[in-house]
Amino acid sequence: MDFAWTPAQIELREHARSVAQDAVERYGRSNDSWINGFSKEFAVEMAGHGWIGMTWPTEHGGGGRPQIERLIVGEELIAAGAPIAASWFADRQMGPTLINYGTPDQQAEFLPGMLSGETTWCIGMSEPDSGSDLASLTTTADRDGDDFVINGQKIWTSFGESADYCYLICRTDSSGPPHRGISEVIVPMDTPGIEVRPITDMTSNRHFCEVWFSDVRVPIANLVGVEGNAFKQTMAQLEHERGGIDRLVSNRALYEIAAQRADRDDPLVRQEMAQIETGYTLGRILVTREVLRQAPKGFSAATKCFCTEHEQRVAGFVARTLGPDALLWDNVGRGLAYDPAYTIMGGTSNIMRNILGERVLGLPREPR
Repeated sequence: MDFAWTPAQIELREHARSVAQDAVERYGRSNDSWINGFSKEFAVEMAGHGWIGMTWPTEHGGGGRPQIERLIVGEELIAAGAPIAASWFADRQMGPTLINYGTPDQQAEFLPGMLSGETTWCIGMSEPDSGSDLASLTTTADRDGDDFVINGQKIWTSFGESADYCYLICRTDSSGPPHRGISEVIVPMDTPGIEVRPITDMTSNRHFCEVWFSDVRVPIANLVGVEGNAFKQTMAQLEHERGGIDRLVSNRALYEIAAQRADRDDPLVRQEMAQIETGYTLGRILVTREVLRQAPKGFSAATKCFCTEHEQRVAGFVARTLGPDALLWDNVGRGLAYDPAYTIMGGTSNIMRNILGERVLGLPREPR
């Protein structure tokens, strides 16, 4: 198999790297920039480059470009720390979901704002008592005439405070098994009855939010897909979320800083750096298999598990290399404080291993 990049792909990578470096100079470097680097201005600039929806079908306004090109652009932007978060969720998940399951009216209403970089989306998925176990969610959407009336609470909702829309996972029927009765509904965040409280984490970021829905009325026309049968839709979203390049290079910028300070005359340091570079190569191969749809169904759990645990190994190397400087409360220190989150966001490593064992390897579940 030929793993070499084509001349056009090399040119695209160099262009993306140049744009990323310029963005960092103008907007500053963001650790884990796909979730922390929020800039509406840069989102519009990305749209101007054709880098939002670049793989979406042309009939829906997208670029119709190969998935591998999005991987290249995404890797360079994230590795440099360019602020892409304002458009990342919409590009990665919401747009493809609406293309696959949305109505023509929904596509006409919501896709253009995503493609232009003008609208930001958040995902109303996790709840205080329902994190990785999505089927246990309790937020309800009850029919009342032409509306759904939504009640419940979501947590860890990134950009809940600044998003224009929430892609809400909710329960429209409680009569059957837990995986049944789940629906996906588009909720404008300026709808009356929504209360958002930002959560300040230990890195001082405030993108995580608690969101309360109290008798929030949303048109039934905002239902995406089949009512009560959205669990598979949500699982398809998570395949995009767990197997992407963002799970590999979130702290690559920190590694580059440490690599300049590392004592390369020390054979143990050289060995550890070689192991890290090997991890980046293996992780990129795993992500590429996901992008090219060569991986087995559900294998994104393994990709996420490997890549995020690799990111934690990178953080450990950075901390040891920088020594006391890593304890300073600057951009590097805040980035290192994010280390524990890598294997939690999008499903913990334990959950990923369960998914891999049960759904990919077909191992029997332990009897209770």
